[in-house]
Amino acid sequence: MSLPIETWAEQVRAGETRAISRAITAIENHTPEAEPLLKTLFPQTGAAYLTGITGAPGTGKSTLVDRLAAHYRKQEDRVGVIAVDPTSPYTGGAILGDRIRMQSHAGDAGIFIRSMATRGFLGGLARATAEVALLLDAAGKRQILIETVGVGQDEIEIVRLADCVVVVLVPGLGDDIQNMKAGLMEIGDIFVLNKSDREGADRLEEQLHAMLSMATPKVDRSSVSDENRWHPPVVRTVATENKGIEKLAEAIARFRTHFESSGERAKKHTEHWRNRLVELIESRILERVLNAAGGEEALNQMAADVAERLKDPFSAVNEILAKSGLQI
Repeated sequence: MSLPIETWAEQVRAGETRAISRAITAIENHTPEAEPLLKTLFPQTGAAYLTGITGAPGTGKSTLVDRLAAHYRKQEDRVGVIAVDPTSPYTGGAILGDRIRMQSHAGDAGIFIRSMATRGFLGGLARATAEVALLLDAAGKRQILIETVGVGQDEIEIVRLADCVVVVLVPGLGDDIQNMKAGLMEIGDIFVLNKSDREGADRLEEQLHAMLSMATPKVDRSSVSDENRWHPPVVRTVATENKGIEKLAEAIARFRTHFESSGERAKKHTEHWRNRLVELIESRILERVLNAAGGEEALNQMAADVAERLKDPFSAVNEILAKSGLQI
């Protein structure tokens, strides 16, 4: 017999690990219980601060998240970590499990760590990441760290979800300037030069400062004076040795103060929920249209007909819509 939604929600609010884990699984698998649970929990959300940690593979994001989480725990903050991993081509699950990473936090009830598979979703984020962040918010996690798979020109979806975006770079990966150009300069609120004990760190930091000086400040209203605009700082770290972590936490706190006082956080949250509402509308309309038209099997047959040039794609779409009762 399934657990009543209200009882389950109470367990999540109390921070019970098993209840949170079951809820995340329900969200990922889109089970019928997921939506009622999130509806019940939603009034208790909105207090968490979401920090996105992004950057190319090999920059040490996982170690950085691990050390940053440990720093917040020392401050007695309750922490949630969402580590978005590549999808296994065989199981559909995350290739890297949360039991492998961040093992030092095992047994700490004040921190919850979950690996999630992208399942082919572009943007470096799992489709359910936003809902899982909501769940951890309701569970009382006040610092939520979201680590993405890696960044390319199209993989910058984290900027829509997180309050603060930390971009991680390292010296020695090659073609540093091109890495910075691939959407990173536009999304970073804080830049971290990790593994800064490596050769080439000083040169990379100089290049980064030069590019940041030419970039448009993140808050760029005509009514905001230049000295009050946020200019992304560069923080040097050696995460494996726990160096620079405190300075990174201080930079995140400064950005939070600035972001809230400028009104940008409230504006961003409104924009996030506008986009999310549109996504939900699109998802539900698509589901209803496809169900009315015969489901996935009918869609696959229609796709095959188009591929064989038996009909054009425009007529195919109109036929699907007509079957659902929508006339264009």
